[in-house]
Amino acid sequence: MSNEPSQFEPRISIICLGVADMKRAIRFYRDGLGFPTRAKDEADWAIFNTAGTRFSVYSRDKLAADIGPDVDPGQPGFGGITLAHNVRRREDVDALLQQAEQAGGRILKTAQPANWGGYSGYFADPDGHPWEVAWGPGWQFTEDGTLWGGSLGELPKS
Repeated sequence: MSNEPSQFEPRISIICLGVADMKRAIRFYRDGLGFPTRAKDEADWAIFNTAGTRFSVYSRDKLAADIGPDVDPGQPGFGGITLAHNVRRREDVDALLQQAEQAGGRILKTAQPANWGGYSGYFADPDGHPWEVAWGPGWQFTEDGTLWGGSLGELPKS
């Protein structure tokens, strides 16, 4: 181990999902869920202008090839990871799950009280990637949408 300070900053810049059909994925996130992007339907890669961490979609095969020649793109769906969208009001959980379903997503778990004291449900995007939509009592959001409260700690004082 070096005594040099780490150049690795504690942040995530982009989360990229490998998808089977770029046009379908772009339309789902852009048109169905309202994620802003400049990407057109024919784009090879789409990045969405989300607050904080950016979100993108890229062809699953091309993403695997970018990682390395021995990476198998495998089957879509659950890979031991979920994405989460936390909301400011409990009733927003039901509304966002309905919006995702109307946009072409599939409900995995209807909204219900969670064992941690909040309220949440899950949907899968058209490629099967699971998303949790959750609300928690005591959660606070900064102006840019950063989540605080509970195990995340107190909202920093400005």
